Amino acid sequence: MDAETSAPKPMWAIALVGLSAFPISAIIYAYGPASWSGHALNVLLAWSAIMLGFLGGIRWGLETSLETPRWQRLAGSIISPIVGFGLIVARGDIPTSWIITGLMGAFIVQWLFDQTAPDVPARYPRLMTVLTLGASVSLAMALEQAMKL
Repeated sequence: MDAETSAPKPMWAIALVGLSAFPISAIIYAYGPASWSGHALNVLLAWSAIMLGFLGGIRWGLETSLETPRWQRLAGSIISPIVGFGLIVARGDIPTSWIITGLMGAFIVQWLFDQTAPDVPARYPRLMTVLTLGASVSLAMALEQAMKL
């Protein structure tokens, strides 16, 4: 990583702290004591929806900082948070495995949207890749567990 495209170390530290809830909750859900499993799943699903909203807010902020924001990019920034919220609301009405799959899909679609984002700092795609990878691998671990139940 060169200095031009690398995020500052404090930014990486904060991003990794925010990311840590994904693997911690997924590991507890998949491999922890049964008495903690339900709570860990709640944390994983809620944190996923929160982070989808956070990432949509980042994209909104980047776009609105432009002199002429593009309405398509603004509209696209609310899709993932709406999906995350909708999936949380649908809990109990659709299987957990579908909710986890939907959240994973939302992270991946958002990542694709972010990778094509014009007018963003060079460090932005790399940060979004790390977050998407951490969230998706953690959700995949939880999906495997949910499919066993």
